[in-house]
Amino acid sequence: MADEKNAGTWFLLDGHLRLEALKELGIAEVECLLASEDDTYTYNKRVNRIPPIQEHRMIARAMDRGVSSADIAAALNLQIESVLRRFRLLEGISSEAAEMLKDTPCSMKVFDILRQMTTVRQIEAADLMIGQNNFTVMFARALRAATSENQLAATKKGKGGGKPTPSGQQIARMERELAALQTQVKSVEETYGIDNLHLTVARGYVAKLLANNRVVRWLATHQQDYLSEFQRIAEIDTLGPIAEPPSA
Repeated sequence: MADEKNAGTWFLLDGHLRLEALKELGIAEVECLLASEDDTYTYNKRVNRIPPIQEHRMIARAMDRGVSSADIAAALNLQIESVLRRFRLLEGISSEAAEMLKDTPCSMKVFDILRQMTTVRQIEAADLMIGQNNFTVMFARALRAATSENQLAATKKGKGGGKPTPSGQQIARMERELAALQTQVKSVEETYGIDNLHLTVARGYVAKLLANNRVVRWLATHQQDYLSEFQRIAEIDTLGPIAEPPSA
């Protein structure tokens, strides 16, 4: 931001570490963003997290260009083992599944679980996670549990001593429940806008009724329970769940 009192002088609002890095690299000029005023907005307040696959590709590109894992770990304030794990993130992951999940917040543990599946099952699991917008480890484990033996990676077959494998009936039941859940979610997504409009109109109508003193008096005399509920509906600011009043 320009200093209004001293022409040719600028204030640096953000990017102090980047400036130090540029000095060490001997770079004299660089593109930057100009602020018209100091509105005390911190640009780091809203941080866009890099998806793990994009992080993997950045580390892989740096290592391909000769940067050592130790230097990357020091720059990112990570352990070398953590950097190497990110570097090997997509080992055993099909290119199709990786492309589907490249912009999603899947954790590294999710990829460990996907690695236990065959290529076709990895793509199916990625499609299910995207469809449900659920990229948690728990959901990935549920998909792993619902995977039949012939869709598991060869290295995972025949492993003993672990947790018991779900039976065929349990797997079929989980798949049916998951399919039913997907159908319900799609149905809700399709009708949400219309339902929200109807609820908004209904709330406005109730508020209009309560603005009529004669209606309020009649309800207070004959239907007090309805009156209290109508008042709660009219006072709703957002169309979310109505909080239950605290118990005495």
